Amino acid sequence: MIMNKLLHIIIALLLPPVAVFLKSGVGKDLLINIILCIFFYIPGILHALWLITKE
Repeated sequence: MIMNKLLHIIIALLLPPVAVFLKSGVGKDLLINIILCIFFYIPGILHALWLITKE
């Protein structure tokens, strides 16, 4: 379980939309993250990390 979350965090740092897709699937969270990554990469990373660690 911890290793799975650690892997998600590493993916979120490298490819935030992929991490959001793995966590939430296709939906508004993925769309928001793609937009954030296109315009501002760092907020896209923060959004992905927030989604992964909010549980």
